[in-house]
Amino acid sequence: MRILHTSDWHIGRTLHGVDLLEYHAAYFDHLVDLVVDQGVDAVLVSGDIYDRAIPPVDAVELLSHTLARLTEHSHVILTPGNHDSAIRLGFGAHLMRSNLHIRTQLKNITTPVALTGEHDETVHVYALPYLDPDAARPHLTTDDETPARSHEAVMRAAMDRIRAAHSSSATHVPMIVMAHAFVTGGEPSESERDIRVGGVDSIRAGVFAGIDYGALGHLHGPQQVSTTPHMRYSGSPLAFSFSEMNHKKSTVLLDMDRTGIVGEPTLIPAPVPRKLHELTGTMDELLDSRTDPHVNDWLRIYVTDQQRPHDMNATLKKRFPHALVMQHTPAATDRRPKESILVTTHTNPSDVAVQFVTEVTDRSPSSEEIAVLNQALDAVRAAERSA
Repeated sequence: MRILHTSDWHIGRTLHGVDLLEYHAAYFDHLVDLVVDQGVDAVLVSGDIYDRAIPPVDAVELLSHTLARLTEHSHVILTPGNHDSAIRLGFGAHLMRSNLHIRTQLKNITTPVALTGEHDETVHVYALPYLDPDAARPHLTTDDETPARSHEAVMRAAMDRIRAAHSSSATHVPMIVMAHAFVTGGEPSESERDIRVGGVDSIRAGVFAGIDYGALGHLHGPQQVSTTPHMRYSGSPLAFSFSEMNHKKSTVLLDMDRTGIVGEPTLIPAPVPRKLHELTGTMDELLDSRTDPHVNDWLRIYVTDQQRPHDMNATLKKRFPHALVMQHTPAATDRRPKESILVTTHTNPSDVAVQFVTEVTDRSPSSEEIAVLNQALDAVRAAERSA
């Protein structure tokens, strides 16, 4: 049985103001061709289908068209991520064609999508929606215990239920789990949305013990995070920030039989719409012929002249029509603003708040004050998710 694993499409996203919809469409053309050429039995999409809870109309239309094309040739299993609205993504799922499986509800996590190959081999795919601890805990509470308020606790509770359901099979059936989470050992980039709750965001790979393959979503760089069990992030098909400019975007192709994974998964390169690159130098250096190879790239440019050059942006745009970021950073100073060094999208907001309090009050906050800060940060995140 042949399976494709992809995730983090983020349809509707822009890159520094550039609409990426046409590049998403090109990737989906590539994906459909891949399904047909490789004889793929199922496509797994592990969350963040859309970039936001209420996607633009053209993003919805593109997804609808893409799913119609894919399901002509293959099963498709989708789950929501932390960017999606599970309710909106799952609307009408029971009315759709039988080989399109949109799993958005916690009540269905122990019911696998059973895939059958041409030699009657079967693989069970357990498709988990993104498990927000505050939303998931009530559904995962048992008579004996309520999971702690953390991503690892709710994922462990969900996996315990899945393992119990799967072990009831009379014969061994390979097991795939789709999950949208930050598994320890993964390398993040700047463009993933923070998912910390109570200051903690990661999940240890051991929580997924017993599975044959973990089809992960959330991190945008393709990477393997565990070999026992085998767990991999497919990564996003497009680069969504300059922190991803060295990523080799891809889709994971794997074969499975009655015993589990056959051989090693293959990474199929995704089409590159336009390279991302960073240039640093004086205006004379930037306008020199040595930068010719990057004229058509999406660029982040740092200009290091001591004085800001006249008509800097206009001159650079004429030379580099796809320049997205242009900053004057004289060589005598840091080339990047201090804020981008000290605080990024992956800096723990709790640490930033603690540092602020320390600098303003000239003392470190107490544990009680840190708890209050974390409660306030969690309330802001909850408000953003419900917006």
